[in-house]
Amino acid sequence: MAQSVLEQASEQIADTAHKASRAASAVADALEDGVASARRAAKQGSYAATELLNDAKRRVQRHPLETIAATFAAGIAAGTLIGWIMKRRQS
Repeated sequence: MAQSVLEQASEQIADTAHKASRAASAVADALEDGVASARRAAKQGSYAATELLNDAKRRVQRHPLETIAATFAAGIAAGTLIGWIMKRRQS
């Protein structure tokens, strides 16, 4: 009887160790997949940023006066908006 209890306990320990090993393996696989996904996303983001910068450079080269005018207008609009917000906060 004591032998049977020890055998059952041993089987339970072996089964639990096997389940823990599978769970650890699943966590490691999930972590590996997450890291790979993050690397892919970072690489795609880098490509997108590079393409955006190249497009902006080409646009400035093709239309320099329009670019200057648009930048000036955006600066005036941003300055006006910031001034308006600052004035509202002080009131």
